[in-house]
Amino acid sequence: MSKKTKATVAITLLASSVYLSGCGLFGGGKLDKIDPPPKVTSLSKGESLDEGSKNKLTAAEKENSIMTELYLIDKNGYVVSQTLPLPNEKGIATKALEYLVVDGPVQDMIPNGFRAVIPANTNISVNVVKDGTAIVDFSKDFKNYDKKDEEKILQSITWTLTQFDSIKKVQLQVNGHPLNEMPVNDTPINPDGLTRADGINNDFSDVIDITNTHALTVYYLADNAKYFVPVTKRVSNTETNDAKAIINELVKGPDQRSTLVSAFNPDVALLNDPVIQEGKVTLNFNENILGGFEEKIISDNVLKPLVYSLTEQKGIKSVAVEVNGSTKLLDENGKPLTEPVTRPEKVNTGSF
Repeated sequence: MSKKTKATVAITLLASSVYLSGCGLFGGGKLDKIDPPPKVTSLSKGESLDEGSKNKLTAAEKENSIMTELYLIDKNGYVVSQTLPLPNEKGIATKALEYLVVDGPVQDMIPNGFRAVIPANTNISVNVVKDGTAIVDFSKDFKNYDKKDEEKILQSITWTLTQFDSIKKVQLQVNGHPLNEMPVNDTPINPDGLTRADGINNDFSDVIDITNTHALTVYYLADNAKYFVPVTKRVSNTETNDAKAIINELVKGPDQRSTLVSAFNPDVALLNDPVIQEGKVTLNFNENILGGFEEKIISDNVLKPLVYSLTEQKGIKSVAVEVNGSTKLLDENGKPLTEPVTRPEKVNTGSF
């Protein structure tokens, strides 16, 4: 049985059981949203895409903590966000990186199967200048890492910091000296700064001529189907509709040699090209997006990576899903999907 088939079977069982049973970055410590949603209904009023999966904080914990995405390394070597509560203090950008340090404060709260990425005992400071560049200065302990983790460290730092609206790109230093390449395996660092455009968990397995391609980031399921992994793939420059290209990559699925899976039926297809208007992309699928249910149910393991992947694109804030032109659809909890779905404020909420 293929990875995609196994994922589809698991999702069918999950959705069926659900249906049957219920049918101020540096001032006051306020965390900016990574992608503030437009004024549209998201699933139901007051509820985001991930609302049902969040663990509840006490009132005191909510007051004294800020939910923050930390990009950690999972058991299979992927850089993945886990959303964890950090102390509600000034300098949240610096604090977020301090929680990426091995044997640092994250150790008591890190989810099983994950590990921190920055070498132990590394001291960190972050200074954000007016153009949105975060200048990160590390102590000399930053050089004490395994070379196999070098690119993952760059990705983790970049994606953790750029979740904040005030940070657009990242420059690295060690003891005040700018880094033009990483200190262990000499990975080049763009002197203009690191951005999300540099990719994460890069998969160039099918690329012959990288110069005639461009990068797109899509989300796949981890092998245990409990969290989503961003993967940057390269698509041909002849493909000018990136929303359509993202759908193709989700249906195609991850590299078969990876530990990732796709919940998309291989026969899923768009009936029309995606339409983007005022931040909303409208997608009209054939019935294979439903996974074969009599009721028009779209599994979360299809809906979430669809929304996560598309809202990584500049200018897309919400996703409207149709099947054969109809918006009379349900999520796997039986709630209507008649309105556009926005990206949740955080992805992969961790255990705490």
